[in-house]
Amino acid sequence: MRLVSKRIEKDGKGTLALVAQEDEDMWHVYNLLQEGDRVRAITFRNVKTTGPTGSVKSEKVKILVTIEVSAIDFDTKSSEIRISGRNCEQNRYIQLGAHHTIELALQRKFTIIKENWDTMHLERIEMATNPAKTADLAAIVLQEGLAYICLITSYTTLVRQKVQVSVPRKRAGSESRHSKALDRFWQGIYDGVERHIDFDIVKCVIVASPAFYKEVCIQKLMEIAGKRGNKKIIACKSKFVPRHASSGHMHALREVLADPSCSEMIKSTKAFDEVKALESFFEMMNKNSDQAFYGYDDVVQANEAKAIRTLLVTDTLFRSKDIVTRKKYVKLVEAARENGADVKVFSSLHVSGQQLDQLTGVAAVLRFPLIIDIESSDEKNKEKSREAGTDKKGEKSEDKDDFEHDGSFLGDF
Repeated sequence: MRLVSKRIEKDGKGTLALVAQEDEDMWHVYNLLQEGDRVRAITFRNVKTTGPTGSVKSEKVKILVTIEVSAIDFDTKSSEIRISGRNCEQNRYIQLGAHHTIELALQRKFTIIKENWDTMHLERIEMATNPAKTADLAAIVLQEGLAYICLITSYTTLVRQKVQVSVPRKRAGSESRHSKALDRFWQGIYDGVERHIDFDIVKCVIVASPAFYKEVCIQKLMEIAGKRGNKKIIACKSKFVPRHASSGHMHALREVLADPSCSEMIKSTKAFDEVKALESFFEMMNKNSDQAFYGYDDVVQANEAKAIRTLLVTDTLFRSKDIVTRKKYVKLVEAARENGADVKVFSSLHVSGQQLDQLTGVAAVLRFPLIIDIESSDEKNKEKSREAGTDKKGEKSEDKDDFEHDGSFLGDF
């Protein structure tokens, strides 16, 4: 991501002009955009003009448009972002307030205008514009008849291709059908590797499977590369590393990345930090549950006690359409950092981030065991509800409370 210009006032209001240079940059842009933001970008629109003879001519015109975002659509496979909204600035071809959709493209400048650029926004910009390249890990997760070819970047796990072939059982008299189906399966994996893995960038390809499929897969890839004369894949044979997985489905990738034997391969990527942090959380949950919390309310109480050592939070929470929800999680991150906590923001496109999402999206590993007083937290919630209720009910609610606390009437029965 290239930062063209940055103008942010002290109150947080301002504009950023950016140019997305890689597919991964689009994921960062998707996390930056929110409903209510304004986006200025080049777009194309079909314009009809009427000639002097009455003939109608249609032509595609390039225009600069600024829209107020009302809907955001991100396609992870093609890495395209489509933004819908109403035009904020009058121009020759689009009326003020007219609905329009623009598509953000690579190598094309666009500007994001926000009323408030908070801490998480600015951190995302800093990460995206960092020139260090860490998208150097690929993985093939497979079992018989099923394989996923993935690219593991610094912030996302991208499934580039799914290979699925129906393999009949090996029976007497039908061995040819079984072997032909497996040949199609290995060729499909080879085609995916050749198409999606750039060995000039990728340093390691983890081949993970149950049983012996990982070794057979590497062997078949080399055989097919030899037949097709692909010297690059043959020269990169040492980059293919076999590892055990419980299955050939995507969820098995998390356990593979958590394997200590893979640490040296992926330690330079952000994925390694995320996986290790999540593993330490689950280990602490098993050893001492009073030192591992999840859920917003419990984590907030732990932070108030200055007990958080590592805060785990997914970027899904910062994409919330509810501004209040986003602000409370931004406030939690800032407060935890002030108290000396190490904050890890997980990508929801990583398998580790998806697993954290299942645990409410926020968790914490504590410095010391902490026992939360459940009664006190319940009383706080009751007080909030009472305050809201007494404002509306007035004196009637007070009479009702007096009646409830007085047991003499109930005693008559």
